Amino acid sequence: MSSGHTAEQQTLLVADDQRDVREALRLLLADQGYKVLLADSPQAVVDSVKKGGVSLALLDLNYTRDTTSGKEGLDLLQSLHEIDPGLPTVAMTAWGSVDLVVSAMQSGACDFIEKPWDNTRLLTVVRTHLERCAATRGAQRLREIAQIQSEDRIGGEVVAESSGMRRVLELARQVAPSDASVLLTGENGTGKNLVAELIHRWSTRSDEPFISVNMGSIPEALFESEMFGHVKGAFTDARDSRSGRFELADGGTLFLDEVGNTPLAQQAKLLRVLESGSFERVGGSRTRTANVRVLTATNADLQTMIDDGNFRRDLFFRLNTVEIHIPSLRERAEDIPALATRFLDQQCQRHGRKLSFSPNATTALRSHQWPGNVRELAHCVERAVLLSSGDEIQAGDLALSSRNEAQPGDGQVMKLEDAERLLIRNAIERFDGNVQEAAQALGLSRSAMYRRLEKLGLSAEGG
Repeated sequence: MSSGHTAEQQTLLVADDQRDVREALRLLLADQGYKVLLADSPQAVVDSVKKGGVSLALLDLNYTRDTTSGKEGLDLLQSLHEIDPGLPTVAMTAWGSVDLVVSAMQSGACDFIEKPWDNTRLLTVVRTHLERCAATRGAQRLREIAQIQSEDRIGGEVVAESSGMRRVLELARQVAPSDASVLLTGENGTGKNLVAELIHRWSTRSDEPFISVNMGSIPEALFESEMFGHVKGAFTDARDSRSGRFELADGGTLFLDEVGNTPLAQQAKLLRVLESGSFERVGGSRTRTANVRVLTATNADLQTMIDDGNFRRDLFFRLNTVEIHIPSLRERAEDIPALATRFLDQQCQRHGRKLSFSPNATTALRSHQWPGNVRELAHCVERAVLLSSGDEIQAGDLALSSRNEAQPGDGQVMKLEDAERLLIRNAIERFDGNVQEAAQALGLSRSAMYRRLEKLGLSAEGG
């Protein structure tokens, strides 16, 4: 396979059955700083390309066996495209015709040079396609890096020290390549959305859209418009046509979060689209289709909802090809230290601090029941970073004792202004009233710090 090179290292392969042609091209290209390989037959070309390192190939279309039709050259182009689809190939022939040019392009050539050639044009063609190839490969590499970073970011947020979470990730990776519907269950704050995104990233649809919809946040009156779209004038505020979530997710993954909150009256409409893949926009008559892989999540007991008549049994079976249960944080206590450390690093970087957990804070983290799960832990650590006045977070900074009896999803929420006031006061105290140093520690300019002091009613002495 070919690979990218610097200008000095770019290797060009010249293939022609005439020795004087090969030598003339070698001298011309070598004078431009290229390394030149020579081949006198299709087999020699194939052998050179298979060895790797070729940046571009200049190929004669006519060889000794057939000097007019270009068939050998066209076959060679197709073979090279199979060996290395990204290799730029420039076809050359003294028997040029429109039909042959078209055939060469269809066989994989990126350009065409007619013999006898013009040196300036030939060198321009070579440089142009080398630059295009480098740009294409660079863009592809950036996409690969972005994909890896995206997977690292998402996967990194799912800490799996415990056997329960390892099993979740194993199941997610196992079902990801299929198009099976997956139902993610578990309490609020356990990370169902992250697992859904992982399944998408690990699937064959990873280059296509991942559209997430919170089913509980859609007003019932707007359900069809949000999910299936609407045409201009369909209702009073429909000033323009709009695509729904199914259209936006076409080719990719549609994640229906909190699917148990879907109004009963709308569940039949959702089921129809899931089964047929077709729908109409509100106010429209044209049937549209969308090829989507559906993932869903819920913290509700859907079986109980079915028994109570609040959820359709047929929809449940349509969504529940595979069920993955995400354990609560209290069921995966082994993950708490790693998760807490992860959140601490993130918040310290965000707020310009350098902190660690004291032994008593670590003990408090391990012993808490975490009714709000991972989400509660994340907010708890952020609050501790804001309130801690020392270099270590103490158990008291976590303020867990008053929240042990909280219900799942509950938790004290500190007003942003109060949190900012405490953070700035602590920073000023740490630097003995030096506003400049406190501002730098918080990532603020001196003028921005003074504006905040005035807004929050604080003085440079931290009062």
